[in-house]
Parts: sequence; C-alpha cells; structure tokens
Amino acid sequence: MASILKSLRLAADPNRLRLLLVLDREELSVAELQEILGLGQSHISTHLAQLKQAGLVDDRRTGKNAFYRLQAPAELMTVLRGAAAEVPETAGDRDALRLALRKRQDTMRRYFDELAGKFGRQYVPGRSWKGVAEALLKLMPPMVIADLGAGEGTISQLMAQRAKRVIAIDNSEKMVEFGSEIARKHGIANLEYRLGDLEDVPIRTGTVDLAFLSQALHHARHPERAAAEARRILKPGGRVAVLDLNRHHFEQARELYADLWLGFTELEMERCLKTAGFRNVETAVVHREADAPHFETLLATGDK
Repeated sequence: MASILKSLRLAADPNRLRLLLVLDREELSVAELQEILGLGQSHISTHLAQLKQAGLVDDRRTGKNAFYRLQAPAELMTVLRGAAAEVPETAGDRDALRLALRKRQDTMRRYFDELAGKFGRQYVPGRSWKGVAEALLKLMPPMVIADLGAGEGTISQLMAQRAKRVIAIDNSEKMVEFGSEIARKHGIANLEYRLGDLEDVPIRTGTVDLAFLSQALHHARHPERAAAEARRILKPGGRVAVLDLNRHHFEQARELYADLWLGFTELEMERCLKTAGFRNVETAVVHREADAPHFETLLATGDK
C-alpha cells in the first residue's frame, strides 16, 4: 500500500501524469515526448528520472536513443486514467501522440525527402521541377478551383491550363488588377480574379471542387474562419489543400512579409481543418529550405 500511495503522490504532478498516460499508449523517446507534451528536454528528463526511480517507467537503449516504457502497476494506471479528465492537456496529448507515431512510421516520406534532395544535383538534359509540375498539372482532372490568397496568381495561371475554371481571390486591388491583366493578355479565359478576403470569400456556397491556399493562411486574422470559408464554398466531396509554413521563430517575418502567424505545427493545422468540419485530414512537412532561417513547407489536405 505504501508504494501505491508514494506513486500516487508522484503522479499528482500534472506533467508527470501526462507522461504516464502517453507512455500507457506507446513506448516513446525523449524527443518524441518533447514534441507531444510541448515541454523542454530538461523538464522531461527530470520527470522521467523520478518516475524511473519509483519503478513506474523503464528505458530501452537502441543505439544512441533511449525509449521509455510504462512499468506502473495496472491498479495505479486505472486510477490515473480516471484522473485524466482533470488535466485539460491530455486530450491534446492524444492527438499529438498520434501524429508523432505517424511520423515515426513514415519511412517512405523520409526516403522521398532524400530522393528529392538529390534531384537537380546532377545535370540531366531536360529534367527540371518545372517540367515535373507541368506534367502533374496535365494529369489533374478538370475541376473548378478556388485559389484563396492567390497573390499575383502564378499558381492560378498554371492550374488554369487544365482546370475547368479557376477563381483567384486576393484582398489586394493591385494584385487583382495585375492578375486580371495577365490573364487577359495571355487569353486565359477560364481564369477569373476577384477582390475578397480569406474570411469572407466572394464565391457561392457549394460550387467549388478544390479550395487551394498556398502560403496564405498565415496572413489570415482568424485561420479557423478561413478554413471554414474554404469548406463552405466546396461541393460535397470537394477537397481542401493548404501549403503553409511549418511553425518557426523568425520574428522578422511579421515585418518583412506581413505575416500574422509564424506558421503552424502539424497538430495546429490538423485541428484547424477538423474544427472547420473537414474529414480525412492529412498533414506532412514536404520541404525544408537549405538557407537560414530554414523555412519548412507544410502540406495539409482534407475532404468535405
């Protein structure tokens, strides 16, 4: 009984309770625990050392990495699971754990990241990213696309090659004028520019097959409202695709690029789209810039 009471006192700390509850679901490394719980390495290591000394967790060494696993008795965990509702962060921990496990298992993504890094290092006549993009665009089925936060509309113009119709939305009159003139000059009849805001899109409800936001969401005052607007304009079965910055700490971006948000974590992006009502939400970091501050590009998709 004394050991149970001692364990309960130890687990009464909210962060140690969170640690035990996520380890109750999966064996995890310190780096994964940092990502899931949003705590610093020193704090996590201190808590793990206390839990290990009490015999509630154990570690397993694999090369340079250590994976921690639960050793707590079943009767203690029954009590702690019941107490989870008293710590609001535990619900978010479950979502973060799911993302961390998906990253761990996604060896295919790492393979393609390495493969993509080699693309272009050796000269091959006729091979270019532009060529690949053009080929993929040609394979895209004809559909109605809303390019939300289109800017000057470079991507809109590319998608218009294959789309049934592209509606480019931007809140800058000059951008809309410039894009409209380019479309007129080049005879792109299925491309229309409209002045509008991400949070109040001037498109009728349920009329679009694909809502596309490229580096636009971090300019929205309320990203969740922009996501809800993207869903509103989609037809049933329509899709959203978001390309944005992964969370970073380059504060100068607020002044240099008028950014309102310093990117989003995968978990934040997933929650944003799910809150808006999207299903089958998937996220992935698809690119990392070689030069400082090493911005990363986050891709998120979802279905209406």
